[in-house]
Amino acid sequence: MTQLDQARKGIITEEMKEAARNEAVTPEMIRDGILDGTRIICCNVTHKNGRPLAVGKGLRTKVNANIGTSADDLDISKELEKARVAVACGADAIMDLSTGGPVDEIRRAIIAETNACIGSVPLYQAALDAVRTRKKAIVDMTVDDMFAGIVKHAEDGVDFITVHCGVTRSTVERMRNEGRVMDVVSRGGAFTIEWMSYNNKENPLYEHFDKLLEITREYDMVLSLGDGFRPGCLADATDRAQIHELIILGELTQRAREAGVQVMIEGPGHMPLNQIEANILLQKRLCHGAPFYVLGPLVTDIAPGYDHITCAIGGAIAAAAGADFLCYVTPSEHLRLPTVEDVREGVIASRIAAHAADISKGIPGAMARDIQMARCRKKLDWEGQFSLALDPEKARRLRSESGVADHGACTMCGEFCAYKVMDDAMGKEAAAAG
Repeated sequence: MTQLDQARKGIITEEMKEAARNEAVTPEMIRDGILDGTRIICCNVTHKNGRPLAVGKGLRTKVNANIGTSADDLDISKELEKARVAVACGADAIMDLSTGGPVDEIRRAIIAETNACIGSVPLYQAALDAVRTRKKAIVDMTVDDMFAGIVKHAEDGVDFITVHCGVTRSTVERMRNEGRVMDVVSRGGAFTIEWMSYNNKENPLYEHFDKLLEITREYDMVLSLGDGFRPGCLADATDRAQIHELIILGELTQRAREAGVQVMIEGPGHMPLNQIEANILLQKRLCHGAPFYVLGPLVTDIAPGYDHITCAIGGAIAAAAGADFLCYVTPSEHLRLPTVEDVREGVIASRIAAHAADISKGIPGAMARDIQMARCRKKLDWEGQFSLALDPEKARRLRSESGVADHGACTMCGEFCAYKVMDDAMGKEAAAAG
């Protein structure tokens, strides 16, 4: 039985108990959320070294880090180092998006490297296998090829898979009729549209959705219903294609739940600040409260090199409005494959956004850490501050590089540190009163 099947029978599984301990909530809360679809547990039954990851309403906002090779950079060792760094910096999940080199070997190595939750996009696998093994073009993939890729990822232990089931011929038509600046920027969405156009057929993952449910149910994988029409620039945000796809994903969410399969929904993308909250509310309404997994959103298109910042701004607003899972963006977004240091910066930026949102949402324990930090700062307790920092390594390095002064304060205010001045003032008042 899947986690959802067992929740329906009132059973609290070991995975629910472990997730509850990690979240500092009750197992009953996890079970009840799985039951009504507002929470999920990502935990493929074949992922033996993985830990269950709970995502959804009332839980800490989670952060995902995308890694993976490309045809231009095939170094497996770098991707494994990125996986280690991402987890060390606090990423809750890793998505392997490899499209170059021995992708099976890379995926299995990443799964073995950490106990983090693992996601993937199996359509990339199917496309690569078709091109390399059978010397076919992407458009020559068969329906069986596509599903074989999904099975391969399921057997390896992938916990959630992105599938672009809402990319349909009717949605493509709506995009064409309205017009877009950047058309489709999702690789999986573009592959699917190219296949449909060449073969003059409907999207197999939509047409054969029941087959997809059979596979995911067997392994208890979470379906991450992908946004093939996510906006790739601000001008394309919240248009007919994006919303029509979301309507379809809401319908598929119902079908998946009926089959005992857990679901989350993927969302934009690039989006102006003033549209983010409305998009979150719309997704929650149309998709029956399913957990929402967003890329960014990126709130401006003109910050290459700093898109981890544009992502963090949008991510904080989205999560505060109800998004449950943030996919990081690194400084290299739109420019190159990220380096190890880019991964570090991307994870930390998204964790800042997630934590800020958790304070806003009133997630238990979120504010307590900030109060502890304030107390350590007041006492000039530097070790305490480092221990509470989201990036202790950087905080310690910056402090040491400043040429730490004997007076114990930072070098910005030095002997005129407000904390020290106030301590002296309050101490004199206390002495006078005594």
